[in-house]
Amino acid sequence: MPHPSEPDTGVITESKTDQKLKRPSLYKVLFHNDNYTTRDFVVAILRDVFHKSESEAIQVMLHVHYNGIGVAGVYTYEVAETKVQTVEKLAKEYEFPLRLSVEPEED
Repeated sequence: MPHPSEPDTGVITESKTDQKLKRPSLYKVLFHNDNYTTRDFVVAILRDVFHKSESEAIQVMLHVHYNGIGVAGVYTYEVAETKVQTVEKLAKEYEFPLRLSVEPEED
């Protein structure tokens, strides 16, 4: 508030900080191949939990099948962990040994 003898200019000033927002770290959700989980189950999980199209889901599933591991998606840590927990719960319900892991994405 201006001193009574100073004119009120109507301008409000605030100090600006030089702090830059850091982007959150991102993490890959990886599917691991096994000899028991069906391809159809993996495709359904990729569609329902990871919101992949049918063709994207099939591509990821085949990559995992032929290479032993594949990336389902890249997310913040909390989202990645939640997706892993959701999939592990579903796999257990359907009695599949599907394994997933989370690892930091390289910058």
